[in-house]
Amino acid sequence: MTFIATILTSLLSILVVLVGPKFSDEKHRNTVRAVALLIGILAATVSLLKTFTIIPSGKVGVIEVFGKVSSQPLSPGVHWVNPFGNVLKFSTRLRDMPEKISATSQEGLNLVVEGTIQYRLDPNSAADVYQNVGVNDGEIVRSRFQAIMREITASYPARDIYTAKREEVTRRLRLSMRESLTPLGFVVEEAFLKDVALPEKLQAAIEQKMEVEQDNQRMELVLQKEQQEAERKRIEALGIADYQQIISPGLTSQFLQWRSIEATDRLANSNNSKVVIMGGSGNNATVPVILQP
Repeated sequence: MTFIATILTSLLSILVVLVGPKFSDEKHRNTVRAVALLIGILAATVSLLKTFTIIPSGKVGVIEVFGKVSSQPLSPGVHWVNPFGNVLKFSTRLRDMPEKISATSQEGLNLVVEGTIQYRLDPNSAADVYQNVGVNDGEIVRSRFQAIMREITASYPARDIYTAKREEVTRRLRLSMRESLTPLGFVVEEAFLKDVALPEKLQAAIEQKMEVEQDNQRMELVLQKEQQEAERKRIEALGIADYQQIISPGLTSQFLQWRSIEATDRLANSNNSKVVIMGGSGNNATVPVILQP
């Protein structure tokens, strides 16, 4: 409609300049012609500008002409377009949508789940998104995010969502969002489960149970270490006993006396030895006694 109005204005202005009003005063006639010429130039400029459009970086354009949407999107840059058409511009940049959702667990407990989805528009699907979703796509993404989050949390006990199964819940959320939004023309980059708020008493009980489990795990490690040490000592004692059994037949009185003489000789020649008292003689000889200051 704007293009038609500017064309008509330009034609009317040209007509006024060529024909001119029927004023007796030549000065008034020239003034009217000058104003009409100026209006015509402005209208022609606006009409010319309607024949092309500029798509900035991070956006994609969709052309609609008399209710019919072109399936070919406009990439960033300058494009010549149908002057009778309307160009709608959609952002293709990554969007972050945080959401706090009231949900229930498998056993029916009320939860407050805080999550985030990061998504963007697929440029090649911009025309389909405009026809099927519209220009306000955030509402449908948010509603699906809430519904999927509630569906997933309802299949897990509250304790698992809060502790052991948190990564699994996040993974299911990411896959489910991709399955839901990809057919609509969106690309889901990530979906996060940021926080889970449980009833105060239940959360305190879970944290206390986790502390007890951690203490039990530490105690099991201590017991395993003690058992390993006891096993080491048992093996060492068996080795000593085996050693004694092996060398016992060779420990005769003559062998011990010979070793005693060798030790006495070394002690007598040592600079640190002061007094050496020899043992008795004969088969009942004892090991020498060494006295040091």
